[in-house]
Amino acid sequence: MRRPLTLLLTAALIAAVLGLTPAHGASPPAPVRAAAAGDQPYASYWYPNTILDWSPATDPDARFNRSRVPLRPRVSDPALKANANARAGEGGVTALVSFGPTSNNPSQGSLAPHYYAFGHWQYVDKLVFWGGSAGEGLILAPNATVIDAAHRNGVKVYGTVFFPPTAYGGQIQWVRDFVQKSGSTYPVAAKLAEVARHYGFDGWFVNQETAGGDAALATELRNAMRYARSLGPVEFMWYDAMTESGSVSWQDALTSANDAFLQEGTQRTSDSMFLDFGWSAAGLDSSRTLARNLGRSEYELAAGIDTEANGYHTSVPWSSVFPAGQRHVTSLGIYRPEWTFTSSADRADSHAREARYWDGANGDPSNTTTTSSWKGLAHYIPESSAVTAKPFVTSFNAGQGDFYHARGNRVSSTGWNNLSLQDVPPTYRWLISSTGTRLTPSVDFTDAYEGGSSLRLRGVLDAANTLRLYQTKLPVAADTRLSVVVKTPAAGPTRLKAAVSFTDAPTAFTTLDLGSTTTTGWETKTLDLSAYAGRTLAQIGLQAAGSDPAYDIRVGQLAVYDGTVDTAAAPTGVTVLGSTDVSDSRKTLRLGWTPSATGSVHHYEVHRRNPDGSRTFLGATPNDAYFVPRLDRVGTETTTTLDVEAVSTEYGRSPVATTTVSWSGTAPGTNLALNRPATASGQCNASETPAKAVNGSVSGGNADKWCTLTTAKWLEVDLGSTRALDRVTVRHAAAGGESADWNTRDFTVQVRSSTADPWTTAATVTGNTAAVTNHPVSVTARYVRLQITRPTQNGDPAARIYEFEAWGP
Repeated sequence: MRRPLTLLLTAALIAAVLGLTPAHGASPPAPVRAAAAGDQPYASYWYPNTILDWSPATDPDARFNRSRVPLRPRVSDPALKANANARAGEGGVTALVSFGPTSNNPSQGSLAPHYYAFGHWQYVDKLVFWGGSAGEGLILAPNATVIDAAHRNGVKVYGTVFFPPTAYGGQIQWVRDFVQKSGSTYPVAAKLAEVARHYGFDGWFVNQETAGGDAALATELRNAMRYARSLGPVEFMWYDAMTESGSVSWQDALTSANDAFLQEGTQRTSDSMFLDFGWSAAGLDSSRTLARNLGRSEYELAAGIDTEANGYHTSVPWSSVFPAGQRHVTSLGIYRPEWTFTSSADRADSHAREARYWDGANGDPSNTTTTSSWKGLAHYIPESSAVTAKPFVTSFNAGQGDFYHARGNRVSSTGWNNLSLQDVPPTYRWLISSTGTRLTPSVDFTDAYEGGSSLRLRGVLDAANTLRLYQTKLPVAADTRLSVVVKTPAAGPTRLKAAVSFTDAPTAFTTLDLGSTTTTGWETKTLDLSAYAGRTLAQIGLQAAGSDPAYDIRVGQLAVYDGTVDTAAAPTGVTVLGSTDVSDSRKTLRLGWTPSATGSVHHYEVHRRNPDGSRTFLGATPNDAYFVPRLDRVGTETTTTLDVEAVSTEYGRSPVATTTVSWSGTAPGTNLALNRPATASGQCNASETPAKAVNGSVSGGNADKWCTLTTAKWLEVDLGSTRALDRVTVRHAAAGGESADWNTRDFTVQVRSSTADPWTTAATVTGNTAAVTNHPVSVTARYVRLQITRPTQNGDPAARIYEFEAWGP
């Protein structure tokens, strides 16, 4: 693309400096694949010649990159659009999103909770998994998590073919390699179709910006795309750069110089075109006319806007593409909406920015009034919903979290991200009406029923509040049930009703009372919808009514299903495909199994069995293979049993299938501080809690640490009982990827056996510069304390501790 592509071009320049970009005409190096049997699998990327050698039978990562979620159909009822200005059935949105680098992009999520877990799928039609660079690879296939999440929301996903400008390492020979022929076939194009079919995504975005081509090469590019489409199903989106003459000359419109890349006579070349950012009102108008003359829709053209640098501060001539009160002129193409994440300070800030970007300045898609020219996409685009078939279950799981819950029980205290587990987000974020004070809805990351988040509704309740959540198209049968899992601060009336409407009167809500709770834990309220059999649900929401000055309720799950909750058969043949010893006490694993023979499966969960009889969640996937990023040895165990169970689409759980992993070497003891209660003198922000220093992770980014700015700086861990300790390990700022200037300089380790005892110093450190420090001790204690007297090397006042470990037998 013509505008600076910071991520990709920087990568290309670095690669060139390091000598990674092949010399002109040379064969590019094959991308490095995970060679060790238990190593991390990554999203696939290639050069044109190296993709010819790709086969799912020989690529060890291929099995982990497959999506198992089919593209869902969507509904968009004009009567239910949130914003009166939005126009249904006209322009759509294509989003070009970078979820990570071209290389080393994990296939199935990771243990980093701070992640771009996009949550506004209702405004997007296509998502391009953006990437590619001269120094890594030009062809990038999307990873399974993004495909799964997008398809669950009815959004198509494209991979990227990126031929960079020559100034950034581009070589015209790579374009010629791309269109090489074997008889009447185009082998690289055939591979593109094969990859899309095998991994389960929908097409490719082709961005050819390398100079030096000619008309013959441009013709062959069109022929190659048409050939791949003939092998189908695979779609193409062409970027407005290379013209039919072969030169790179951005038109900012559909013109006679580039229209053959969309339609050539009776031949369909590509399925859509992304117009470069310099478009004008006149150019878009002429593009619409030309598209129609070619027999194509103007909405197959996407007018590009570049939000990578400035997000919703970007100046966009909105009236040129979405004129008020008139038909949309074209669709919209958004380059890098993940600015909302990359520019944010933490998860809360990221979510606030995403809401501003998509829903508007008021956090209400029905009210986009603002003095800013950026009104939010909800102002122009009506919501679409993939809630079109039963069962429908949401636990408001955002696809990331600081812990993992199953049926309301904490089964892991480790942070994570995995978009394959993201539930369909609410259609409306947020649409709440009241004649009194409006309650505040939010996705809450402090509690969950399933996954890492729940829906929270709180505030002053002084009048009925109706919260529209989902647009749906769900037929009601005689045995259809609607269940809602809730949690209240105290047992008593929920003051909450389920609110539903039907397609014969889509804006009129019928309410069903959820009654009272008897505990402060999660409780399931099941409602019989048989009285409405034969009708079709158009909306699902909630209504709070009554009086409460501090109303606070969590909704952990909402489900519509028929009959009783179904289960699936257990998977079979669980096998360790590969294991890598990180140390004597830690492994990474690749697991595989045969899918459940009967039943409909939403995902498979992987747990380890602990010596005390409990289980710890290790991860989950809709796939038949999963990479376990961390399996820790507990104590002196010589084997660990792993359970894999199927979770059905109605969230019933199957019996478990098991396999066993053996440990070799001498057990190094146990980190007795791992996931134990931790307190501290303070914290820098809401995400940098004391618990982050005992969660066993240093790889979750800047938020995966304890930080404090208090004058007295201390961190204390309760081991639960008096234990013998032989070592304390502290992982400082650089262990988590931050500057070594912030490694803790002066500190002491103190211990005591009860709160009535004085602290005893077990280790004193001055002048430390290391990222990780180990401190042999020989003490018996229940409480271990890190007392910091000089937090950094350069006078910065913040203490930053990524992990505080207390080791014993």
